[in-house]
Amino acid sequence: MADQNLNIPERDWRKLLAGANGDSALLYLYLRAGGNASQAQSALRFSDQRMAMAEAFLKQSGLWAETPVILRPAEPPTYSEADLIRARQGDQFPRLLGEVQRRMGKILSTEECKVLLSIHEYLGMSEEVVSILICYCIQRNRAKNNPRNPSMHAIEREAYHWADLGIDTMEEAAAYMQMQLERQSKAGSLKQVLQLGDRKLTAGEEKYILQWIDWGFGAKEIEKAYEKTCMNTGGLKWPYLNSILKSWHEKGLLTLAQIDAGDHGPAKPGSTPQMGSMEIDAMKRMLEQKEEP
Repeated sequence: MADQNLNIPERDWRKLLAGANGDSALLYLYLRAGGNASQAQSALRFSDQRMAMAEAFLKQSGLWAETPVILRPAEPPTYSEADLIRARQGDQFPRLLGEVQRRMGKILSTEECKVLLSIHEYLGMSEEVVSILICYCIQRNRAKNNPRNPSMHAIEREAYHWADLGIDTMEEAAAYMQMQLERQSKAGSLKQVLQLGDRKLTAGEEKYILQWIDWGFGAKEIEKAYEKTCMNTGGLKWPYLNSILKSWHEKGLLTLAQIDAGDHGPAKPGSTPQMGSMEIDAMKRMLEQKEEP
């Protein structure tokens, strides 16, 4: 591997720091320095499990160059009762069905069993991946203060999303679950920063907040944008707040120090404080949009 000074984009190292995953950081540095992916496990002395988890984390973070492709038939098959009987006579589906029913705390109906069979056979998800999928969907509901278990159709929608992302191993599923639940936890903690109390976020509000987290902003940066929004508009205006953070993101201003240095120039002595160009742009964008997300 060539000896060289590594130039790591700030957005990359912020993702690595946010993930707090030492193995994935080591793998990223090895590959960034020109290491061969096929030799990484041996070079880093990783076990199969450590290598799989580190690789999965980088894929889910968008820091892995290769994108897996899942090939499926154009249209999902329509499963019949006869298909269920055939599946129940095998070895894998009965075990999977038993595990899902245990996690869901109920006996699945015939139609729900067909959905599960579609996930298992059509999407090609293994027992281990489906088990993690069910666990993730349940915990996601709990994180949103929803005590009810997700429906099988909600689980099916998430399964298709996982298939499109190429999640087909236990390690990739576990890494994705950990990352997404951490995002949900951060989104929940930001409700206090935005003075939202304990109420549940709307879908639009959650979409905004998760986007800010993905851009790499922390609570302090979002709080600063929130304060600017309130001072310039008289309250929380989601499009305006989003426009400020989007401007900082596009200009590469990710920390408070960078924001303070790049958001506006020094004020002239005795002059009246004026809105900076970013606030003006945000105001214009807000006026062009609806106030509610």
